[in-house]
Amino acid sequence: MKTTPIDIEKTVGFLLAKAYQRACLIFKEHFDQHELTPQQFGLLGFLWREDGLSQSLLSAKSQIDRTTMGGLIDRLEKEGLVVRKTDPGDRRAYRICLTEKGKALEPVLAPIALRAQAMFIAKLDPQEVETLTNLLEKIRH
Repeated sequence: MKTTPIDIEKTVGFLLAKAYQRACLIFKEHFDQHELTPQQFGLLGFLWREDGLSQSLLSAKSQIDRTTMGGLIDRLEKEGLVVRKTDPGDRRAYRICLTEKGKALEPVLAPIALRAQAMFIAKLDPQEVETLTNLLEKIRH
């Protein structure tokens, strides 16, 4: 029985991986002087929207496992951008809170992120961006 050869370069997984690599490269070019990874920036973004999230809720929202999340928070804490505060409702849990330094980065970093995003999707028209976003949200959930 003869199998049909797979065209790896046309598979959704391959294309998503390559798109992700390109997005990370563009992010790093734009954020180079700020020494933040895309994941660290993402956590700051969640906290700029809703400060004081529990570590477990932040992990769930970002879909980052607890161990990796702990390391990301450690690095942000070391940089003075966040602090862990004991959750008054559960002494075993922590709330992740922005410091003044972390809050002050939003007006600096948000425009940079928007420029990086614009560069990443520059070849797409607005309808294609909307369609792509909807499809990726379907796949994510």
